[in-house]
Amino acid sequence: MYKKILLPTDGSTYADQEVERVVDLIADDGEIIVLSVAGRLTSSAFQSRRKVKKVNEKLKKDAQKFVDNMASKFDDSLNVTKMVKTGFPAETIKQVTEEEGVDLIVISSSGKSGIHKFVIGSVAEKVLKDSEVDVLLVHNN
Repeated sequence: MYKKILLPTDGSTYADQEVERVVDLIADDGEIIVLSVAGRLTSSAFQSRRKVKKVNEKLKKDAQKFVDNMASKFDDSLNVTKMVKTGFPAETIKQVTEEEGVDLIVISSSGKSGIHKFVIGSVAEKVLKDSEVDVLLVHNN
């Protein structure tokens, strides 16, 4: 059993499979951290600061919705922490893992089919490659 599990989400439709795995693996007194990483645009000569700010606010709101949706799938008896960060997903997942003392990351593969089914999503692949803790890659059917 794991004491602290990180469950990154991008709002994909495969949350139920991830939730099942986490519930099976969390210790009775463990903590589940549901994380979504919002991307961040920077202004350029072609985009006004106001427009970029509006897009960044939308990305952060969407990330919060993803976290809220995922967290709502867990029973109230579980210790679930919701977290939204801004940055690059793989790097932010690694940073949160270190800062929070996470001992397992549960992350989905890309869920693609055909020739793409052999390719792990780029974020999941980076997390698998760079993680210093256990990673459970949930294959999505």
